Amino acid sequence: MFKEVQKEGAEALLVTNPANIRYLSGFTSPEDAIVLILPRRAVLVTDGRYIAQAAEESSLEVKITRPWLEWVIKELDGKTLAIESEHMAIATFDELRTHLEVEPVRVSGLIEKQRLNKNDSELEFLKQAAEITDAAFSHILGFIEPGRQEIEIALELESFIRLAGATTSFEIIVASGPRTAMPHGLASQRVMESGELVTLDFGAKVSGYHADMTRTVSLGKPSNSHRAIYEEVLKTQLASLEAIASGVSCAHLDQLARSQFRQAGLADQFSHSLGHGVGLEIHEAPFLSANSSDMLDSGMVVTVEPGVYFPGDVGVRIEDLVAITNSGAEILSKSEKNLLEL
Repeated sequence: MFKEVQKEGAEALLVTNPANIRYLSGFTSPEDAIVLILPRRAVLVTDGRYIAQAAEESSLEVKITRPWLEWVIKELDGKTLAIESEHMAIATFDELRTHLEVEPVRVSGLIEKQRLNKNDSELEFLKQAAEITDAAFSHILGFIEPGRQEIEIALELESFIRLAGATTSFEIIVASGPRTAMPHGLASQRVMESGELVTLDFGAKVSGYHADMTRTVSLGKPSNSHRAIYEEVLKTQLASLEAIASGVSCAHLDQLARSQFRQAGLADQFSHSLGHGVGLEIHEAPFLSANSSDMLDSGMVVTVEPGVYFPGDVGVRIEDLVAITNSGAEILSKSEKNLLEL
């Protein structure tokens, strides 16, 4: 790691991105900490609230102090400091500059590059998260019915996930009827009705690692037009999964999905990218988008989530969590994808 810092023309790195702090140290309250990487050591710096927690969790040397700026300046002793420019508040940066002898070096992606390829332990956490997510989906199928509010579904999902020993990856999305046309339609008090589609986008988080899955189901028999839309989304999702392999361009996969939708006359309704990486952050590299320069590699974990949306009418999205392997891909999301009529 330090060699990468030196390549940037710096002699130390101040880590402020919470996901990177957790990755480096194992500390589970990274929002209240920093990591300072020096030539011969790396130090987790936090405050007195976390004395016991940091001692128990951190794989790095721990320093308890607040505020941390004075201690960092002293430790630098005139060294050139690199900062994570995408993860530092302007006020903090300005204060830091006034105390440094040398202008800080702005860097981006140094630790994120290390996080791209998951090791066996990370993959195990992601698989556990996906298993809990699948179990939550199986559970909720017996709970979804006309007359219930979307928020009831979200609360039941969260309760199940927490009782399984995990936390939720993000605020659960439950969108029914015309609200399914909202890709990020958070659960509301809307009462679900028979004949509608319902989109559920949620995931469990285990040891900091996120799962992410979307399923769209039908309350009773769907209309012919809604079923046809669903089948086109499923067709595109399956084709995208079939094309996934180490060495494949992320932009190519996104273009493949768009081509499938274009043939079906749905290209204009596909309003987001095909997917994204998942790990200690719910959205991280690689990004399966049209302008991405990322290439898939063994050990990466991504989502594949094509969707189409007709405002005021309906939306359909199907999303799986996928681990890239040397031989292709392992689909971690096991839940049924054929349209379920509840």
